[in-house]
Amino acid sequence: MRYWFDKLTAWLVHHTWFMAITVVIITLIAIQGYRNPASVRQFLIRNQPAENQASDNRRDEAVRTNRRQAPNVEAVDLTRGDAILVIDSKKFFTRDGAKALQSIVERLEGLDYVSNVLWMDKVPILNIFGLPEPLYPRGEASPQRYAAVRDKALKNPLVIGQLLSDSGETTILVIRFDWLFVRSDQECTDKLKEVAQSVVAEYPDLDFRFQVTGAVPMYVAAIRSQQANVVKYQLIGYGMIALMALILFRGFSAVLVCALAPALGVFWTLGVIRYLNLERNPFNDVVLPVMLALVGLTDGVHLMVQIRKLRSEGMSGRQAAIEGIREVGFACFLTSLTTAIGFGSLYLAHHAVVREFGYCCVIGVVLTFIAVILAIPLACMTPLGSRIHIGQDKSLIEKHLSRISLLIDWVLKRPRAITYISCVATVACLYFALQLQPDERNVDKLPGGSEAAAGMTYMDKAFGGLEFGEIEIRWNEDVEGDAVEVMQVITDVDQMLRNEALIGHPLGLKNLIDALPGEGLATERFSMIELLPPPLKRAFYRPEENLARVTFRIQDLGIAKYSEVFGRIEAGFKTIQENHPNFSFELKGSAAWRWRNLFQVVMDLASSLGSAAFIIFVVLAVAYRSFWMGLASIVPNAFPLALTGTVLYWAGQSLEIVTVCAFTICLGIAVDDTIHFLTRFEQERLDGGTVAAALRRSFVGVGSALIMTTVILIAGFSTVLMSDSRDHRIFAVMGVLTISTALLGDLIFLPAILWFIYGRNEKKDS
Repeated sequence: MRYWFDKLTAWLVHHTWFMAITVVIITLIAIQGYRNPASVRQFLIRNQPAENQASDNRRDEAVRTNRRQAPNVEAVDLTRGDAILVIDSKKFFTRDGAKALQSIVERLEGLDYVSNVLWMDKVPILNIFGLPEPLYPRGEASPQRYAAVRDKALKNPLVIGQLLSDSGETTILVIRFDWLFVRSDQECTDKLKEVAQSVVAEYPDLDFRFQVTGAVPMYVAAIRSQQANVVKYQLIGYGMIALMALILFRGFSAVLVCALAPALGVFWTLGVIRYLNLERNPFNDVVLPVMLALVGLTDGVHLMVQIRKLRSEGMSGRQAAIEGIREVGFACFLTSLTTAIGFGSLYLAHHAVVREFGYCCVIGVVLTFIAVILAIPLACMTPLGSRIHIGQDKSLIEKHLSRISLLIDWVLKRPRAITYISCVATVACLYFALQLQPDERNVDKLPGGSEAAAGMTYMDKAFGGLEFGEIEIRWNEDVEGDAVEVMQVITDVDQMLRNEALIGHPLGLKNLIDALPGEGLATERFSMIELLPPPLKRAFYRPEENLARVTFRIQDLGIAKYSEVFGRIEAGFKTIQENHPNFSFELKGSAAWRWRNLFQVVMDLASSLGSAAFIIFVVLAVAYRSFWMGLASIVPNAFPLALTGTVLYWAGQSLEIVTVCAFTICLGIAVDDTIHFLTRFEQERLDGGTVAAALRRSFVGVGSALIMTTVILIAGFSTVLMSDSRDHRIFAVMGVLTISTALLGDLIFLPAILWFIYGRNEKKDS
């Protein structure tokens, strides 16, 4: 394999016109992907929209014919709101407090972009006469009247736990926007609070405190932080990388040529995946470019260090490129192959998002390798490359490598002990790393200290959660007309939810019936639902669809906290179904979706990480035609990930998408350095001499490139530690930990293990 690889790359370097044309063609393809991928996509992919549409129409028609005619009534939705204004005070049920709340609502609804505001005084009618029944009295009222209003609010199931906290000291205004008139993000967040504060300023005795949260403010906060961080930390990170590269290389031309390959690889990949309509995958926004940039940078540095060294020895640009690729090109090929195969294992995942990400990674790794093999040698043969060797003698790493080489002598004096220590330490760290559990919290996606995050946390305490979940109850035609059984099942579901401490304020048909005048069980008073306003009744009960709903609040404690809760709820479904076999149940909502799918995504990524490690071992064993060479690569690659996982475990962190993605990226970087060392060791061992001598020459040959890539990458990752995004900080900490310990594994553990495998029968050098 290596023979044919060397012949192919030598032919490429001798035919620079072919290299240049290839780079131009791929670049043009990527540009077309950015500009108009649909034209090429339509040419390559033939769909049958007419048949699909006909199939959809037939299915919809079947659904319509099987259902009875639904009344033309729009159901009330108490769970949906674009923004939520959280108000904290002890004076809601006073004359000034009531006037202030009414004035706030009036002024908010006076804004052209506010469609409506749902609050305590505008809850749906809940009386047997169907008459308008505002909560607050109109005009002047005594303190006793307001005390009675407070008691009434605390007993109304549509108010307590929905729009008013159990303590009666926190209320929320659920705001919906008319998006036709929304002109800025500011109007959806800070402007709402400013309007409310301007009203309260007219009542100096009130102590109203405001927070704005909800779907839109949370989204705005996340996007603002992401945009600011992307621009800010990319500039800082790339600037720091460029600065460290300049310091280490001591030559601007070398830095520019080295950066060319990862830049092209990222540009090509993000353009090409648009043809496949995969650019909207959430992992492809940040994770994919970072991974490709790091993989391309590590291979680029190794190739550049070798070419610079050869140029400084007097070789021409072409000769240095040919010889440089001969010495490290095959290692770059192996790193790309193992990384591509590892990420290709994601295609076996259960979740479509993970499969698409793995597919994009394979494309990206292949294109980045092509960029390294074509762009760097091509640039070295241009006038830009004529100066890449300048500063070679002043390079900090090269200049002090003789001192660093003392490390290999220290390792070779005690290889057996270091091998045992590395294996034991890896196993111990793996034990703790495997204790990490999948989890996710919504607040972790928001910038620390943001008002939207603070409001969400406050809602957890005051209302039992900002987020809603629901249980959908369905029954078959055999139950039709048996209202008692339907009500009994709804009652059983309500009781099951109330037994869970982390489930907040269940609301369904039972609660509405219980709130109506009269005594007796809800199952005995089912007929009273006809007295409820149709919009309110249809929110929880649709007999023509054989459907009932029960909603509840969920705190943002993390999906791991709710894993057992949701598990018990679904087990409860089976218990109820045993007594009522004609009913079916479904747990719905974004939290339930995350419980099922997020766990699957994380576990898919984690299992693919294990698959990647095994595949890398097999590929290296085959490539080097040595089982022992593949075995030697396991500990240096596993130890950095295991140690990082251990740090996360003891820091109380969980296994999240960001952590697994960071593990995946760091494994690719660690493997790159290991392969470069192994490839050089194999070359040196074939040249003759003792194993210890081959290890020394390998250390000197690739040590500078390993140290350079580590220093540059740590500098780049460190800049992200200042981010206000928790995910970014975790990603940066993991990157710094993994990459720094990977250097330890490659320069200390790997030489010791290789000597233990191949040099045990040789006399150790003194």
